[in-house]
Amino acid sequence: MKRFLSYILLAGLLTPAFLLGAAPRAEAKAKKPKVLQIQTDTQAPPASPSPELPAVGPPHSDLTLVAPVAVAQTSPEVALEIYERRAAWQAAFLASYSANTVIEAELPDQSQKGRYELQRTYSAPHTLKFKAVSFTGDGFVKSNVIHRLLQSEVDHVEKERGLDTAVTLRNYKFNYKGVKEIDGHPVHVFEVKPREKRVGLFKGRIYLDMYTGTLRRAEGQAVKSPSFFIKKIEFTSDYADFGIFTFPVHLHSTAKTRLVGRAVVDVSISDYQATGVSVESAGPATPAPVPGVK
Repeated sequence: MKRFLSYILLAGLLTPAFLLGAAPRAEAKAKKPKVLQIQTDTQAPPASPSPELPAVGPPHSDLTLVAPVAVAQTSPEVALEIYERRAAWQAAFLASYSANTVIEAELPDQSQKGRYELQRTYSAPHTLKFKAVSFTGDGFVKSNVIHRLLQSEVDHVEKERGLDTAVTLRNYKFNYKGVKEIDGHPVHVFEVKPREKRVGLFKGRIYLDMYTGTLRRAEGQAVKSPSFFIKKIEFTSDYADFGIFTFPVHLHSTAKTRLVGRAVVDVSISDYQATGVSVESAGPATPAPVPGVK
């Protein structure tokens, strides 16, 4: 009985899926959701950025990307504008990516844990797949924690929920809190509060690079639990630039549950191989290698 209740509990567990999924698409269309695939070896519009900042993008497009290069320090307002513009550009022009993923999950109060290595691949606009590499640990953690987390990512991408959970002015209010450093780099700190209370949104802070406006960290607490059995979810997610795209590289999440105590998950993502949509093509968009991404 306890395992059955744990299964129900963990089905909606762990972290806002947008922190690990692909960028939200600029336009959402209803799509039929697919089943999670894990293949084994056996089978409000942002203002324009400051004019002195270098920018690239398709001609006659409002989605001009400000490249993540070192420039003079930006004001908080400009950093936020650049962040919003980059998020919109990436949503529109990211064609695909692949990356290595390591998920370490633990139920400390149950003395169970597991470590899963996978290869993830994303293809725009709504395809996310995982290929298993190796697993060590307890099967219960694999099936009822890690697989559930992966399923939530896949659902988030395939049902195109990104616009509803993206950290943008559409969904959040921003309150500037000052400057601090992350790994020796100065960042602008913004307190974020969701405009409405719903699953997938959080209250906390985001950290934007003072020189490029790119997202470096998001942290906080989910404002609405996905399940009665989950009392609280807290997380910290770190991001890095890969060429002209920004991706999550590490997430730490802790959930307090009513049945199995704490659930702790660490996700590390590395070796991104990204492809962008060609901005020179006059016809249908075609994949093109992204400068700076090998």
